[in-house]
Amino acid sequence: MGAIFDDELRRLRSHFMEMGIDASEQIYQATKAFTEKDTELAQKVLNNDLKINNEEVSLEKQALKLMALQQPVASDFRKIISILKASSDVERLGDYAAHIARAAISLSKRDDNPAIEQQIEEMMMLVRQMLEKVLDAYVYTDEQKAYEVANEDLKVDLIYVQQQDAIMRELAAGGQEVKTYGNYLSVIRYLERAGDHIVNLAEWIIYSGAGKLVELNPGKADPTMVQRELKKK
Repeated sequence: MGAIFDDELRRLRSHFMEMGIDASEQIYQATKAFTEKDTELAQKVLNNDLKINNEEVSLEKQALKLMALQQPVASDFRKIISILKASSDVERLGDYAAHIARAAISLSKRDDNPAIEQQIEEMMMLVRQMLEKVLDAYVYTDEQKAYEVANEDLKVDLIYVQQQDAIMRELAAGGQEVKTYGNYLSVIRYLERAGDHIVNLAEWIIYSGAGKLVELNPGKADPTMVQRELKKK
């Protein structure tokens, strides 16, 4: 039964990895559609949104079947539960990609602020790098890498705060298209929240390995941390 369980657990992890890779690609394509005003690409992202939802449902069934049929011991049970819980966070990443795609569709070719859009792309790249690292950490239950990924979320938070301030200053100055800057605010918020969900994934890695629930989000643990980092700039 041990060999059978190990094989099924590997299949479950592989399924989870595929779901995570799909979510990463969705975030990339959605952000690209937004900054390039590519409504066709944005619609493609929306059309693919259901795929990640279906993957979560399929993974949940696979996990529950594994627990029911193999009756894992406590340590193996935690591994399954961590993947099951983490899949919900990955599904939320797919949701944020869909939201960004919808924002892209509402933009027009004349809506443009290169400086802000460059920072949006930077946020997206940081989020994707975090996701790739945390998925790799899942394969090996690498707790050290999980902590490293969580700490990188501070970079995403910093860009979010800086760009939120920049957008509000632009609006206060007048003459800007309110709808456009509203979309900018929404997109940076979606990416900031995506970073938080990736931190959640890191927390589930710690639970899988050590059996303890921890708070790894540095901004939540110390709300003044982002402001202190801003003062260093």
